[in-house]
Amino acid sequence: MVFLRLVAVACLWFALQYWAMLVGYSLNGQSRFDLLNLPWQVAAVSLAVLFPVAALGLWMAVSWGPVIWALAAIAQILMYWVWSDIFGLNNLVVTMHAVVALVYMVFRLALWLEMRHKGEEIRVDLP
Repeated sequence: MVFLRLVAVACLWFALQYWAMLVGYSLNGQSRFDLLNLPWQVAAVSLAVLFPVAALGLWMAVSWGPVIWALAAIAQILMYWVWSDIFGLNNLVVTMHAVVALVYMVFRLALWLEMRHKGEEIRVDLP
């Protein structure tokens, strides 16, 4: 639960950054929505919506939270790694998303193994 809430705070931070960029609050207003090119408009608006929704889902620890986070993470990985000629290269964001995904999978595997182990203990007690 603590891990999901930490990721939720990071998602909220990303959301605030995208919203600040789109309304002209950050970057001296040079990245306002109306000044961006089409690929940036699509990406920024999509991520400005996905990240707060992912933050809410992760904070509440509901099943759709990690799914929405994964969509946003995949979008940013594609932006900054695959289409780096359009969006620029940002290895920190790509690495961060990869590390979070790896840690999440390790936690899910550990929980699955624990549940499986508890299931075997219950079966042993039955006649």
